[in-house]
Amino acid sequence: MPIELEMSLRVLTYHRVAEARATPHLNPRMISATPEVFDRHMSFLSKNYHVLNLPEVLRALEQRTPLPRRAVLVTFDDAYLDFGEIAWPILKKYRVPATLFVPTGYPGRAERSFWWDRLYRAFNHIQQKEISVAPLGRLACANNAGHRNSLKRAQNFVKTLPHAEAMHWIENFCAEFDGCLLPPASVLSWEELRRLAREGVTLGAHTVNHPMMTRLTQEEMRYEIAQAQKDLQREIGSALPIFCYPSGGHDDGVVSLLRAEGIRVAFTTLDGHNDLTTADPLRLRRTNVTPRTTTLLLRLRLMRLMSKVDAWRHGGE
Repeated sequence: MPIELEMSLRVLTYHRVAEARATPHLNPRMISATPEVFDRHMSFLSKNYHVLNLPEVLRALEQRTPLPRRAVLVTFDDAYLDFGEIAWPILKKYRVPATLFVPTGYPGRAERSFWWDRLYRAFNHIQQKEISVAPLGRLACANNAGHRNSLKRAQNFVKTLPHAEAMHWIENFCAEFDGCLLPPASVLSWEELRRLAREGVTLGAHTVNHPMMTRLTQEEMRYEIAQAQKDLQREIGSALPIFCYPSGGHDDGVVSLLRAEGIRVAFTTLDGHNDLTTADPLRLRRTNVTPRTTTLLLRLRLMRLMSKVDAWRHGGE
């Protein structure tokens, strides 16, 4: 029976597949699914959808050719260790291809952690019932609810700052409250990434330092785009013209720079599906998977009607 064709593309976003108790040094909010739930997700996809790899999507965009009906792309952001240890074996089990977006300044630097994980550890070390932090004022830390709310306030504040200023604030905060011991490495090494690439994982650029792109100067933006491509070319031997915006941060200026640097496809954090006949390939939407995404909910969110609801809930078309 011939494969039915269309131009609709669904893209799923995962970050981590893990049990929170296995990595107490990492912010559990980055976990998209437990291994058991992820296994069910991939089993469902393999039986009900055409899961594509990103080179196939690139070719369809460049040649204006249709995709198989019910086409899905599976993407992972940040290149956490558990992608290689947990997610990839499950993906291979079901023969589901995946794209992994790598912030290229982190592999090979075991001492380096993402700022949200550092902030999480720092809050876990706070013994006081309340702390005073400029410019946020007093933050309650007396119980779990207080910790969560104060951590969220701090995270939201960091995201409002220019990147250099935000990282300076993180350094000062963690110097005061974080423990002295270095945590275990949390990001895949270049050798592990090369192995994954040989086994079929598509690797893409996720900047060098994982900044919010809209919090950078134009020169900083250009560096994060171009250097990430150079790092992948040097370490992996190739770099596809693909990109993923950290935390989804993008605007017309960022998109223009990507286009000037030769990037053909870029992914946002905006919810919804993509009609490739009309979508801007540098602003593709994705469906973010969270611990609340049961297999039933995943099935619903992959439906066209639900995608329109998602898009409306998170900023319209």
